[in-house]
Amino acid sequence: MTKRIKRVTFEGNQGFPLAGILDQPPGPPRAYALFAHCFTCSKDLKAVAWISRTLVERGIAVLRFDFTGLGESGGEFADSNFSSNLGDLEAAADFLRSEYQAPALLIGHSLGGAAVLGVAERIPEVVAVATLGAPSDPRHLAQGVLASAADEIEASGEAKVILGGRPFKIQRQFLEDLGAGHLEGRLRRLGKPLLILHSPVDEIVDIDHARRIYQAARHPKSFVSLDDADHLLTRERDARYAAEVLATWGSRYLPEEAGRSVPEPIDDPPLVHGEVVVQAGPSGFAQEVRTDHHRWAADEPLSVPGGTDTGPNPYDLLLSSLGACTSMTLRMYAERKKWPLEGIVVRLRHSRIHAEDCEDCQTKSGRVDQIEKEIRILGPLDDKQRARLLEIADRCPVHRTITSEIKIRSRNY
Repeated sequence: MTKRIKRVTFEGNQGFPLAGILDQPPGPPRAYALFAHCFTCSKDLKAVAWISRTLVERGIAVLRFDFTGLGESGGEFADSNFSSNLGDLEAAADFLRSEYQAPALLIGHSLGGAAVLGVAERIPEVVAVATLGAPSDPRHLAQGVLASAADEIEASGEAKVILGGRPFKIQRQFLEDLGAGHLEGRLRRLGKPLLILHSPVDEIVDIDHARRIYQAARHPKSFVSLDDADHLLTRERDARYAAEVLATWGSRYLPEEAGRSVPEPIDDPPLVHGEVVVQAGPSGFAQEVRTDHHRWAADEPLSVPGGTDTGPNPYDLLLSSLGACTSMTLRMYAERKKWPLEGIVVRLRHSRIHAEDCEDCQTKSGRVDQIEKEIRILGPLDDKQRARLLEIADRCPVHRTITSEIKIRSRNY
């Protein structure tokens, strides 16, 4: 899915311009999410971008922005604090509400997680909240990464600290404001579904913070372990896993995905193995495809009027069927022969060519359909084994179906 990236600017809590990125799916978003980054981080942190990208793939638009004095946003970081972060989040929600749609989902990473917990009750349209590696109390900062500078800040009113290799000026008012940011009461009043994602090996925010958040919050609430992920989710697979869990959990509370709100058939007989049902909505080309055990989407790209790109187009589905069948057939054959096949990549393209350009086609006029199938066979196989597998590739059941005579009979039901 191709996403749209739009750079936006809006006025923050202290009157300074805040820079943001709005990641949008190609079609109408299922919902909007607001993302709060970690302490002294920015909207451009890789983990933030990876999570946003994954949510966009699930039809959720995401606004990620830099808090006052960070990244590309205006103002001085030294003049900001936890309370101003809450105000910036409210300003971001106001921006979405006026220009697009109010956020239904709040997501916060680290101190940003504490911030979304603190601001959720002030944004009425929010239906669910998720945190990643969040502290249960903002004062964790003063007792953790800022502890070494606490005495100097108390004595002189400010201190310069190095965080992530960058210098930041921290003033006394910042620490004092953290002390006023108790979350326990706000958690009890949250009144919204809460998802807590936390790594048990997080060295910045101990896993015990997740326990305290969970105990203070009311149901519905969920906890998911991020296993061996680090605090900043520096590995893409950890960030994407978190986003997939988040999107799946959030789907219970978000509206149906745009273009896929297809009603269930009325009095339709149950599907049996081997049957496929394709159902269209009241407008556009978006389709819901289902079998007895699976559901997926089909659509047309945005370049086609009425297409919303919520799923592959019909020819994509045809090629995927042929490619999957080819790969499975090669796997079964290699395993039966006990050959060291380590992987298969099938690349397919569909086109229509002039019949006169096809030397081995029976049709001699007009156009004919052509499917090009390129196969990469991985593993320590010899030339004879590879050649045999290429022969077998053309014997997969779907290949035979496509190239044989087919009768299609249509009727009402």
